[in-house]
Amino acid sequence: MTLWWIGNAILLLVVVPVLVALLNRVLAALERIRQAADDILDGGVALTRELDDVPEMLAVTDATVHDVSVGAVRYAGSVAKLLG
Repeated sequence: MTLWWIGNAILLLVVVPVLVALLNRVLAALERIRQAADDILDGGVALTRELDDVPEMLAVTDATVHDVSVGAVRYAGSVAKLLG
């Protein structure tokens, strides 16, 4: 019976504090992961707000590309006449 009490005392004085310390480290790491995930979510939401104007920007870009291509074709036609 004495060994039983010694075993219980060792369990309470050694094993339980070690388990509590390990659990504390795991929970601290989990909290850091949760905070990082929240930061990533906030960044993603902010990024989607920046993408609202993309269709209008693409329309302007398409018009600019069309104007440049028309000018390039005219220039190439003139150069072809000079070299031809």
